[in-house]
Amino acid sequence: MESPTREVKLAADGITAEIRRRLANRNRPIVAALDGGSGSGKSTVALLIAEELGAALIQGDDFFAADISDAEWDLRTPEARAADAIDWRRLRAEALEPLLAGKSAKWHAFDFEAGARPDGSYAMRTDFVECEPNAVIVLDGAYSTRPELADLIDFPVLIDAPVDVRHERLAAREDKKFLDSWHARWDAAEEYYFTHVRAKPSFDFVVVNDVPLR
Repeated sequence: MESPTREVKLAADGITAEIRRRLANRNRPIVAALDGGSGSGKSTVALLIAEELGAALIQGDDFFAADISDAEWDLRTPEARAADAIDWRRLRAEALEPLLAGKSAKWHAFDFEAGARPDGSYAMRTDFVECEPNAVIVLDGAYSTRPELADLIDFPVLIDAPVDVRHERLAAREDKKFLDSWHARWDAAEEYYFTHVRAKPSFDFVVVNDVPLR
C-alpha cells in the first residue's frame, strides 16, 4: 500500500472514532461497510481502520460474480450490472454470517491474476481466504452496502471522490487497455448504484477523499 495522505489518515481516524463510540456497551460484533466508486480510496482507508482496531477485514472484490462472462456483462443494463456485480449471497453466507455468529469464516476469492477463461468468465482462487471472528468487522468494496446486506451492516460509510480524481488514481495503477474496457463496462453501473440504490444521503457517514495525485 502506498503511504496514505494526511487526508486519508484523518478520514480513517474519523471512522475509527465512530466505530469505537458505537462499540460502547455493545455485546455483539459491529459491521462497518466502506462503499464508494472505483478509485475513491476505500481499500486504503479500510486497511488503516482494520490495523488500528485489529478488525476482521473482508474485501468485497473477493466476491465479484466471476461466473458471468464479459459478453454477458456487456449485454446488461447499468442497473443489472450494479445488481449482479457482487455475489452478495455468497458474501452473506460465507463471510458475514459466520463472523457475526462468532465463528471463523473462509471463502474462495475472485482470481484477478488468472484473467478471463476462454468463455469470458473468470476463475476463483483454489486456496481459501480465512478470517477469524472479531468485535469489529470491516467490509470494503463497491456495492458493499447493497440493500440485501442492510440487516447485517451496522455502520454504512461512503468514501466519496470526484469522478476525475478517481479516474486519475485508476490510470496511475492500471493498464490503459484494461482500464478502457473497465470504464466502458462499469462507470455507468456505479453511477446508477450511487444515484438510485445507495445515494449519498442514505449513508450514516460520508468521507470526501478528493485530493488528486501529487
